Amino acid sequence: MLTVDHLNQLLLVCSLVLLIAVAAVRISSRSGLPSLLVYLGIGILMGQDGIAKIHFSDTELTQVIGYAALVVILAEGGLGTKWKEIRPSLSAASTLALCGVAVSVGVTASAAHFLVGLEWRQALIIGAVVSSTDAAAVFSVLRRIPLPARVTGTLEAESGFNDAPVVILVIAFSTAGPIEHWYMLLGEILLELAIGAAIGLAVGWLGAWGLRHVALPASGLYPIAVMAIAVTAYAAGALAHGSGFLAVYLASMVLGNAKLPHWPATRGFAEGLGWIAQIGMFVLLGLLVTPHDLGDDFLPALVIGLALTMVARPLSVVLSLAPFRVPWREQVLMSWAGLRGAVPIILATIPMVNGVAGSRRIFNLVFVLVVVFTLVQGPTLPWLARILKLGDGTEAADLGIESAPLERLRGHLLSFEIPEGSRMHGVEVGELRLPAGAGVTLVVRDGKSFVPMPTTVLRHGDELLVVTIDPVRDAAERRLRAVAQGGKLAGWLGTDGAGAGR
Repeated sequence: MLTVDHLNQLLLVCSLVLLIAVAAVRISSRSGLPSLLVYLGIGILMGQDGIAKIHFSDTELTQVIGYAALVVILAEGGLGTKWKEIRPSLSAASTLALCGVAVSVGVTASAAHFLVGLEWRQALIIGAVVSSTDAAAVFSVLRRIPLPARVTGTLEAESGFNDAPVVILVIAFSTAGPIEHWYMLLGEILLELAIGAAIGLAVGWLGAWGLRHVALPASGLYPIAVMAIAVTAYAAGALAHGSGFLAVYLASMVLGNAKLPHWPATRGFAEGLGWIAQIGMFVLLGLLVTPHDLGDDFLPALVIGLALTMVARPLSVVLSLAPFRVPWREQVLMSWAGLRGAVPIILATIPMVNGVAGSRRIFNLVFVLVVVFTLVQGPTLPWLARILKLGDGTEAADLGIESAPLERLRGHLLSFEIPEGSRMHGVEVGELRLPAGAGVTLVVRDGKSFVPMPTTVLRHGDELLVVTIDPVRDAAERRLRAVAQGGKLAGWLGTDGAGAGR
């Protein structure tokens, strides 16, 4: 039983691991490597072949914790997804997440069977496991390079959508007994996706409506409520025999674009939970792996990884995006940006829990593949984006506007800081041309606050407080975002802020 003394020891170890992981992010950001490799390394060092000599082999617990972590990671990703960026590429991303997965599974499984000699069931499991991309891994190395909205939107939506069909395929291939009718499996996938999508959109819309119309007594309750709504979408979708992962992603995306009160605080809370989920999940996976058992699987993993990276992924991108006339440079980047991270390693525990023959080898192959090809692809993604001239750095920074409701006064307080790259720099307060009923009431500059005049020139780093009555709140926020993107001439240049999202 867990005693207070054991709890004290556990808290000490967990807190030290978190501190080391947080410090390691600095190393990761400088080297260009996704942070997942650092967390895996921490787990390996703590494992039976490492310094701490901790023996851990509970695959079922790993799977349960991994699923919980994935829910949080998908929720955080959905909350940060901007609808205006993914809307133009939604059809392409959906096709890539469905047809692309099918192509990737077929090509990778064939390579695993004919080149490595795995049985067809094992080959299909590996093909399905590694066909899911990881948004966190991709954007952790591309966060400093602004890309065209179509590229980021497609990659982000694809990584949020393709988890669902892949999970269904892995579970189906790991179930005892032959799969007799492929069309029944396809129908099951489409049905589960439809159920998950319907529940996710419904829960997200209802949750957003409730948070906008119910004034909570403390701002700290909004982030908790948002995450609770997202988890509700996952649980409801899973219990309804739908795709819980798709449900949580869509519900979070609806919430993230609903202009909720105290949004920056909610976003920061979700991001913190996402970091904790990633750290805990990868450290646990590092504990589960046995490094001295990976030697025999290293070359086969390279063969499968090469087939996936050089054949399956590019082919799936070309075939899926053919109807959408995506430029070849963007297709090249999307092909190379198919990083594998959290999802494949977690999914590799499913056949282990189900007792599939050779499941331990499947886990080892997936582990080696993810680590090696993340090491290769991660640092080279920014370089490739520059070679393809897809990161020109010309996009203006968006505003992180926080809204606090003034229920008794029927108004709102909008607060934000003008970031580097914003075209609001050099604009006079009067040139903001806010709608009647909205006005800039306070500016904080260099730690000092003052009430601005209409001729006050705004600068990078200024913090602004805007008071607006309820009827013009949305119009005021759209106008502020328009000026941040297009400068003082935003209206005449056609940048009116319509559809500007969070």
